[in-house]
Amino acid sequence: AIILVDYPGFNLRIAPFAEENGLKVFYYISPQLWAWKSSRVEIIKKYVDYMFVILPFEKDWYQQHDYQVTYVGHPLLDEIHPKDYAKHEAPQAVQPTIALLPGSRKQEISYLLPEYMKVAKRFPNYTFQVAALRGNGTEFYNAFDKPTNVEVVYDKTYAVLENATAAIVTSGTATLETALLNVPEMICYKGSWISYQIAKRLVKGIRFIGIVNLIMDREVVKEFIQDDVTENKLAAELERIINSPHKQTLLDNYAELRTKLGERGASSRVAKDLVDYLFQKI
Repeated sequence: AIILVDYPGFNLRIAPFAEENGLKVFYYISPQLWAWKSSRVEIIKKYVDYMFVILPFEKDWYQQHDYQVTYVGHPLLDEIHPKDYAKHEAPQAVQPTIALLPGSRKQEISYLLPEYMKVAKRFPNYTFQVAALRGNGTEFYNAFDKPTNVEVVYDKTYAVLENATAAIVTSGTATLETALLNVPEMICYKGSWISYQIAKRLVKGIRFIGIVNLIMDREVVKEFIQDDVTENKLAAELERIINSPHKQTLLDNYAELRTKLGERGASSRVAKDLVDYLFQKI
């Protein structure tokens, strides 16, 4: 057997090869076909014997395409669960902190972090901690115009979030990590004009960009996309999630989110089902 994990560009070329050579083909963590290139579902139907999905709505999406899959829960639940992420690992600020998660790619960081920095200036009674990646180079982050109440913390994202009162988060897996760590957040995305226009035309039939909102099928976390990523709009939303009843509403929705995601142990369930399938128990 062969187990394919995510990464459709490679895996959807390997699947036909594996099938032609008599291997059982399993796929764990579905490509996001529900967002773009939905036609690839035909390749999966033809060459993948068994698909394990990690987002609850994916099961229904595949069912609509006449393909049965197994929902196993999200592997992030095994990484993020009630435990102490050694809060002392992130600098302890005298003031309450706001986490800034500007993304991992330099291009997206360059578009978003300057706007996040402007917001920080509006909240002098908070320390803003940037969850940075040392792999991008310290000189890259040092080049930004950093207000005095902003700190850059390298390679300690969970510790930064655990300390935080709220977070401004760039769209991606980090939005789900933030929710699972129970931190009130807003979601942002901004790119070049041309890349945004291309993405807008490629992404079909989805109402949200945030994984939390996609799972909940409603806007639980406020999304700011492209021209909406402005100092005034982000500052107003940050004020709302810090100092209004909306914060408790967010936390209540996070509890519902965790229920939807189910129990920990997604990868263990995949392993068990894989063995059971190979020995014809399911």
